[in-house]
Amino acid sequence: MQTGYTAMTTFLHRARRALVGDRAFYRAVLAIILPVIVQNSITNFVNFLDNLMVGALGDAEMSGVSVANQLVFVFNLTLFGGLSGPAIFGAQFYGAEDIEGLRNTFRIKLWESILLVGTALAAFSLWGEELISLFLQGEGDPALAEAILGHGQRYLILLLPGLPAFALSVCYAGTLREMGETRLPMAASVAAVATNALFNWLLIFGRLGFPALGVTGAAMATVLSRYVELGIVAGFTHLRRRRYTFIQGVYRTLRVPGSLLRRVLRLGAPLLANELLWSVGMSTLTAAYSLCGLAVVAALSISSTISNLFNAVTFAMGTAVSVVVGQSLGAGRFAEARRDAWRLMAFSVAAAVGMGVLLAAASPWIPLVYRAVTPEVRSLATRLLLIFACVMPLGAFANCAYFTLRSGGKTLITFIFDSGYMWAVAVPLAYLLVRGLGWPIEPTFATVEGANLLKCILGFLFVRSGRWVHNLARETGPREKQL
Repeated sequence: MQTGYTAMTTFLHRARRALVGDRAFYRAVLAIILPVIVQNSITNFVNFLDNLMVGALGDAEMSGVSVANQLVFVFNLTLFGGLSGPAIFGAQFYGAEDIEGLRNTFRIKLWESILLVGTALAAFSLWGEELISLFLQGEGDPALAEAILGHGQRYLILLLPGLPAFALSVCYAGTLREMGETRLPMAASVAAVATNALFNWLLIFGRLGFPALGVTGAAMATVLSRYVELGIVAGFTHLRRRRYTFIQGVYRTLRVPGSLLRRVLRLGAPLLANELLWSVGMSTLTAAYSLCGLAVVAALSISSTISNLFNAVTFAMGTAVSVVVGQSLGAGRFAEARRDAWRLMAFSVAAAVGMGVLLAAASPWIPLVYRAVTPEVRSLATRLLLIFACVMPLGAFANCAYFTLRSGGKTLITFIFDSGYMWAVAVPLAYLLVRGLGWPIEPTFATVEGANLLKCILGFLFVRSGRWVHNLARETGPREKQL
């Protein structure tokens, strides 16, 4: 009996050492994530207000904007994926105190942004109507489907001028975060979402003498906010160039070391493909769910917007893993990187459990503020929120596992882990349940989300293997041949 007690005590002591850090560790983590949490919380709260204001126009307007945002979501994630390759090198270069390397990763981001924005502008301009129609295949009123298509297409076209500003903002903000600087991107984002909220109120409903433009006003407010964000994050980066030294002389040339470019592209190609395929997979899941009826589109818009409010800590932990683990790898502190990865995952899961409890408690009440939508949509949104709340810890663990693998440059593994799972498991499962078995949305959604347990198991095995522990900064010097 005593032997069993001693063994259990020893196991718990080892688990605590492996999964719980000291006060200095958590102070460092909180210094990184608190500005990101504030930024994400404000952004998601304003998105909630936007969703609420557009929802006040009616089901068709809210669904149209939601579908258009699904397409923009694909662009956003593809952009983040494309810039992730340079970002991995950037964090490690900064950890190795190689500012020229960091400067070159910023230049690579600029080139990739130009290519991705150009592709998105062409695709959305030429095939926007066809893409939106993919989400409107479920049963429902044909007139409602036609109205959703019209609102969505108009909103999408009006958003296009904001894409270049958004891409450039991501380049600046991402490089600052790789340096551990999260306050300036947070301030720029807060100003942007405040601008978006204010002009949504002015232009959607026609307040203070402004015209009431409805969905058109919502799009115009979003574009304006993108340029406000860019002006702040880029402007202050250049004004404080003695502090953010990577920006000094960055535009004197856009040429980058040839070998670095090849290595970044080789490393980043799976990340770009991953984010593209993963975001398309998420949109495909929404299209699959919409086969259960047009009301599902509006309910998913409400539930996902609200759940994002409660996922702020989970999203911020991805930044913490990238910075803390990436800089340790770049400095050659491999044992510290492995230890911190597990502690960050444990912290993220614990936070997700707490936020899941809060979301479950709030789920019957928050959808009631959407007074213009039908009671059917509000009731369905509540049930979907309860499912979201139950699976939040799974998402938190998988998110940290993904960023841990990515921090060491094992992008092929992250591709298998993320997009491979999406297209091999989640998407086929959703269509099997909806089309093959005729299940309603609630059990389908719960089954697909619950299947993330498999993804968590894979993430655990990948992280435990240690194959992601890799120093990229040592392999690239500043005197490489220029392209």
